[in-house]
Amino acid sequence: MKSTAVKVTIDVKTTNELVVLHEPLVKRIAYHLMSRLPASVQADDLVQAGMIGLIEASRKFDPEQGASFETYAGIRIRGAMLDEIRRTDWTPRSVHRKAREVAEAVRKIENEKGRDARDVEVAKVMGLELNDYHKILQDATGCRIFSYEDPGTLGEENFAQQARQPNQPLENLQKSDFKVGLADAIKGLPERERLVMALYYDEELNLREIGDILGVSESRVCQIHGQALIRLRARMSDWLAD
Repeated sequence: MKSTAVKVTIDVKTTNELVVLHEPLVKRIAYHLMSRLPASVQADDLVQAGMIGLIEASRKFDPEQGASFETYAGIRIRGAMLDEIRRTDWTPRSVHRKAREVAEAVRKIENEKGRDARDVEVAKVMGLELNDYHKILQDATGCRIFSYEDPGTLGEENFAQQARQPNQPLENLQKSDFKVGLADAIKGLPERERLVMALYYDEELNLREIGDILGVSESRVCQIHGQALIRLRARMSDWLAD
């Protein structure tokens, strides 16, 4: 009985140490997400949700599974934050509707012309001024949290659900096929859009930092990012469900 009590004490101490050590990770993930969300989303809300995810990760982490704690915790933290975003449902339906309309216009143009749709062409098909079209792209960037893992929405993070749920062979196979298709679609993006995606999702740079690299404004990076998301949505339409 005595040895059991000692083990519990050590586990609690380790859990507390992991939480304290990785608090900066929560803030880093929160502010990275904030760069693609509307001003109505509060950083403190994301940090609070992320801390809950971090605490859960510290309690459930199994080092024998092979992943580092930071990798595992990052998944749980992002998942908790995105659960909070979905719960508050801050995105107007009109934004989703316009994003779908743009994606359909992009798909139509690219099917007809056999090449990348251009901004001016999409705006013309939709009967919009170019500035209005760019505003839709910026809104689309905010309304979708992009994921390499989720064939359901192309935009909402699914890592946390994967960490919580048991393996499902058919579902995992579908996600694997989706990831292959998505990787191919990303490779087929125009060079600048592909670069923005790589810098944003792989290198985790924010929009301002990407703008400095490309020599353009932060708002222009936002437009390029939005265009890439919508182009991918158009090209992956068979996988998506709204």
